[in-house]
Amino acid sequence: MNWEQLLSLKRQGDTHKRLRIEQDETRLGFEVDYDRIIFSSAFRSLQDKTQVIPLSKTDFVHTRLTHSLEVSVVGRSLGRIAGKKILEKHPYLKEVHGYQINDFGAIVAAAALSHDIGNPPFGHSGEKAIGEFFKTGKGQKYKATLSEKEYQDIIDFEGNANGFRLLTASKEGVEGGLRLSYGTLGAFMKYPKESLPKKPSTHIADKKFGFFQSDKNSFQEVAGELGLVQTRTGEDIGFSRHPLTFLVEAADDICYTIIDFEDGINLGLISEDYALEYLIKLVKDTINTKKYNAMIHMEDRLSYLRALAINTLITDAVKVFLDNEDAILKGDFNTSLLDKSKYQAQIADIIKISVEKIYQSHEVIEKEIAGYKIISDILEVFTTALMNKKVGKASNYDLLLLQILPKHYGETAISDYAILLNTCCFVASLSDSAAVHIHNKIMGKQL
Repeated sequence: MNWEQLLSLKRQGDTHKRLRIEQDETRLGFEVDYDRIIFSSAFRSLQDKTQVIPLSKTDFVHTRLTHSLEVSVVGRSLGRIAGKKILEKHPYLKEVHGYQINDFGAIVAAAALSHDIGNPPFGHSGEKAIGEFFKTGKGQKYKATLSEKEYQDIIDFEGNANGFRLLTASKEGVEGGLRLSYGTLGAFMKYPKESLPKKPSTHIADKKFGFFQSDKNSFQEVAGELGLVQTRTGEDIGFSRHPLTFLVEAADDICYTIIDFEDGINLGLISEDYALEYLIKLVKDTINTKKYNAMIHMEDRLSYLRALAINTLITDAVKVFLDNEDAILKGDFNTSLLDKSKYQAQIADIIKISVEKIYQSHEVIEKEIAGYKIISDILEVFTTALMNKKVGKASNYDLLLLQILPKHYGETAISDYAILLNTCCFVASLSDSAAVHIHNKIMGKQL
């Protein structure tokens, strides 16, 4: 792979090449990507989607929106620091093509901003709930009408694939979704493969999948324009990651490792003593002990430790990225940057305590259980209504239900796969509160 191709400014539907050297510096294409994402309805819905604690009533617990904003900030720093070194190593990128340090930061920030845009309500349990409905629940009956890969798309419903769909799928009168630059889309594509074969290797890019069968052609177009290394051919396609994807992933890993831990302490799920015990190993070289001890409030002490810890991990992640740039460009780097971090043991300790004290706390588990039931019930009534309408057997109740579906989710003159996937994507588009509200309506609990 080569950087000038990876930094493509092309957008879906372009009939001419967009050259970096011809860009308006006050309205750079990669920065336009950021703007389009942040003003999108899909991004706004993240303000009421779970990051860690579903349906939390406290102000300081992170939602998907605040998490995404923080990841984008960390991603921008990672991109700029790495971009400075890349331009020093490959000066032709600046001298011939006009690329600047901030281009790298803008791409990573935009991709990081959208990294959770396709996630369903109720956190990662929402993805599992959608999949379980079709794998072990009442949705099993649709298996016979789908191809193997189509069925895999929905039983392993993947927020990353839904995110690619949201960013790129055309709707009536809106071609190419948000029409982001291919450089940004490439950095967003964390798992550049289809749903099958499942985990064909131990490479980090094969851990999950990144596009549905309905979006296969769009995905291949982006990968081809960027020159991603093809890892599989024939009927089962797969590609290497865009190099900047590793920085997007690192930004996410850094934020959820440190900030979820901070949330746990603020919620009283983790003792403040743990904060010093676990974070001091990351900040011992940069902490100002006198400044730390002068802070009276726990929140201030935590904020100080968090800022130092994030900065430590940013510096280390960039070093790992630059040390392995050649392998990354060849598609041979097969793990996350933080897995190669010199602080990997400390990161693992923090994640372990977060799993025990936060992710498996009674509050989280109880609300995830409710989320499973809510999502399953919504899928049941809407898939039934849509499939009944398709064959001309819709009841009056079915028709009433379909009136509350957004028009682009309610089409039935399409394949069974498209109907079922649309229904999954509708459920995934709901915020936590919207899902609860719809569930109350269909269960007759709210008039």
